[in-house]
Amino acid sequence: MCYSAEVWADFHQYERMGGTLDVRSFVELFGALGRLGTVAKVIPRAVRDAFTQAATPGERDAHRALLDAYRAATLVCEQTIAEQTVRLAKAEAKLASKPTKTAANEKRIATAKIEAAQAKITALIEHAPGDGWGRIWPGHYVPVLVRDPVTGERVIRPMRYRARPLGWTLKDELEKNGCYNARISSLRTAWRGIFGHTHGLVVAKRFYESVYLHENQRRALAPGETEQNIEIVFTPEPAQDMLLACLWRWVDAEGDAPGFYGFAAITRDPPPEVLAAGHNRCIIPIRPKYVDLWLNPDPQNLKAQLEILDDPIDAYYQHQIAASPDEDNP
Repeated sequence: MCYSAEVWADFHQYERMGGTLDVRSFVELFGALGRLGTVAKVIPRAVRDAFTQAATPGERDAHRALLDAYRAATLVCEQTIAEQTVRLAKAEAKLASKPTKTAANEKRIATAKIEAAQAKITALIEHAPGDGWGRIWPGHYVPVLVRDPVTGERVIRPMRYRARPLGWTLKDELEKNGCYNARISSLRTAWRGIFGHTHGLVVAKRFYESVYLHENQRRALAPGETEQNIEIVFTPEPAQDMLLACLWRWVDAEGDAPGFYGFAAITRDPPPEVLAAGHNRCIIPIRPKYVDLWLNPDPQNLKAQLEILDDPIDAYYQHQIAASPDEDNP
């Protein structure tokens, strides 16, 4: 399964594919995540930075909502700094009068929390020019190109990289948290009611997988050896943007959790080079000629959709051990 990918994060790129920005969805998402204080945690920097160049009234509305979310997150960090500063002062006072391991530990913890909160504030106000790409992990929100079921138009909506099959609750998701991918073999069962109804596209440049070192090296575990995970990055050859086939749905608010759009990338059995690298699944980049048909599925003709998935782009996935993940979130 694809647990991480480098994708189009700047919504302007999807506009070139005929998509119209769903401003209301972005404004509502920024507001909800701002109240939770998680906007910078679950929305990659490249997604957020795209709104710093807002050009239309709608884009400016979304940017204002994002700035409000930043302010809310900053207040949380400032409160943490204030609380930990008091804690630090008490610890230092104890160390000055009678040094103890407890006081030293209190000082260490308070100092670390103050530094972490200050770093988050700095990361919120910094803007790093990029190329429009951003790396995502399950739980992150990114722009997705979909067809609006009501208007029939192509729209760009912020969606969480983890969907929920119909009937699932938060409890189900926590117990089976792999639903950021949808196996092609389970589209008619676990994803029934979504497959053939709401399809989307996410454009990726490369994807990442976590594999066992011994499987990557195509050998058995040595006596006494424990399994060790490594990260492999896969890049298509010839180089090309990959239009990843996805399913999406809206999930209503549950308790304190706001409602959200979620998507899952469809996966298939791996081509030989991916299997040789130690992984048993692979995402499905569809051919550009199928975009209209994929985004406008006929629930009564699922065969046509499966034929699209059975005819992915021609590519050989070059792979290598990835460098340490460099998440673009503060």
